[in-house]
Amino acid sequence: MLTVGPSGAGKDTLIRRAEAELRPDARFCFPRRCITRPAGDPHEDHIALTEAEFDARERAGVFSLVWRAHGLSYALPGTVGGLVAEGRVVVANVSRGVVAGARSRFARVAVIQVTASRETLARRLGERGRESPQDRAGRLARQFPADTGGPDVRTLVNDGPLEPAVGAFVEMLRSYAG
Repeated sequence: MLTVGPSGAGKDTLIRRAEAELRPDARFCFPRRCITRPAGDPHEDHIALTEAEFDARERAGVFSLVWRAHGLSYALPGTVGGLVAEGRVVVANVSRGVVAGARSRFARVAVIQVTASRETLARRLGERGRESPQDRAGRLARQFPADTGGPDVRTLVNDGPLEPAVGAFVEMLRSYAG
């Protein structure tokens, strides 16, 4: 289950909360992304790699999906392909730019597109304090189509209280798991 949307839409928060709720259910898997960002960000649990480490792993073919955005390199671990082949629902925050590649690589793909108003995105980006004002402006200015297209895309508006959004996200995941 590819979770996509603009920076600040709340994708990582929704994923963390869904993982806590669905952990006992073996149908679901929530792999940690590899990112060339230092560890310790309270908003994102990831495997921190240097650019050199990332490049070496990419050359060795140990990633399932790779993308670059906002001056960083991102990847999903190579185990994702096997988990999907086993029929597990793999839930990951990915770039909208890799959806087509994931669709061609994996037999089963679905997308949850998380959205929020521009005002909400700007507020959340400022609250997390990760980027400079210029970087925040760049993230807000990043243009993508309104949706990623395809019959496998569902949209979740995450503009209000967190609990209803988490409930809707978990229900989408459960419905995909069948």
